[in-house]
Amino acid sequence: MANNASAIKRHKQSEVRRIRNKSVKSAARTCAKKYTLAVVEKNADSATALLKELAHQLDSAARKGIITKNAAARKKSRMQKLYNVTFSAK
Repeated sequence: MANNASAIKRHKQSEVRRIRNKSVKSAARTCAKKYTLAVVEKNADSATALLKELAHQLDSAARKGIITKNAAARKKSRMQKLYNVTFSAK
């Protein structure tokens, strides 16, 4: 446990940030699950809206430094690829 005032304050700050970061990551994962479910059900309209929302969530997390910019780009790319493969004209 922290022994001085500054260490106690830093610990409190890190706990607040950890909880905030956890909620942002959780929201992004929830959005990703909803999106993949829409793709599996072949619901193109819902999938399009959810893909846009997911991109926003990932960009927001990257902007806040919760995930890296490349991780956000990679996840968006994979989700877009899933959409393209599923809903492409055959």
